[in-house]
Amino acid sequence: VEEFLCEESYPLVVKPVESWVSAGVKLCNSYDEAKSHVDYLLTRKTPDGASCQAVLCQEVLRGKEFVVDHVSRDGVHKTVMLWVYDKHAANGSSSVFYGYIPVDSESTEAKLLIPYTRKVLSALGIQNGATHAQVTMTRDGPCLVEMNCRAHGGDGVWKPLCNALTGGYSQVDATVDAFLDTHQFSLLPDKPPCPYKAHGQGVILVSHSRGVVKATPGFAAIQKMPSYVYLETALRPGSKVEYTTDLSTSIGACILMYSDKQVLEADLARIREMEINNEMFEYEQEGNILSSKSELHLSNMAETQRIESDRTDIY
Repeated sequence: VEEFLCEESYPLVVKPVESWVSAGVKLCNSYDEAKSHVDYLLTRKTPDGASCQAVLCQEVLRGKEFVVDHVSRDGVHKTVMLWVYDKHAANGSSSVFYGYIPVDSESTEAKLLIPYTRKVLSALGIQNGATHAQVTMTRDGPCLVEMNCRAHGGDGVWKPLCNALTGGYSQVDATVDAFLDTHQFSLLPDKPPCPYKAHGQGVILVSHSRGVVKATPGFAAIQKMPSYVYLETALRPGSKVEYTTDLSTSIGACILMYSDKQVLEADLARIREMEINNEMFEYEQEGNILSSKSELHLSNMAETQRIESDRTDIY
């Protein structure tokens, strides 16, 4: 690792090999900064409490990061969904995750991403099952960030949205068909419909404040929105909130979906307004803030609330 750090141009991405929710990922602008972060990671624990055994150093890919989800059977790869990550600078972090947005399957990006990802699947010898690829669209074209031999994450909260977008199927359904129903799998489209049959996206909730929660008026407001489908959060009265700088310090996630795009956009704009104006929470007098992002995440993750809409048009 040290040889790589000495020879590679900066900035570099330094992150733990076994981790999740972007915990421990850092953009380092010099050898000293990278070496310091490597040493730091090797003495810390991952969000699930395990010791960090190894660190990965990577070149920085410039461009938007996309997700290309497939299901394969006997080497036949079918694209079941495409997303683009919505990331912005916030709270001193260069790349805070704000959500994931559907990408039209006939878009210029999709026409490059789909064949590229299928070539990666074939090159890796992946013949069957669900896969979740993350690909950055650089100025030289698509470049693989990682290929996960599993379905899209997030506990599958995106399934109702995918069903609405595609008109009735998701990666979950396609995977079941791939293993249990050859004929049904053969009937699945090669890629999602264009245009999609609904409007929606996944939203990651971002904190621009810190403190001990007294009440959660922002969550209540989200659940009353016309496009609301699902809300997931570990925060409630008594929880401690930090500034969001990565996924592990986000304050929750929700799914929005509606037939009218303007309604969806208005709801999303209101959520972002509540975040900026610190209307998501009412705080107690600030107490002791947890000393690390990992501790904050671990203190809340066991008590995550999953609140589904009672709408009848999405299930």
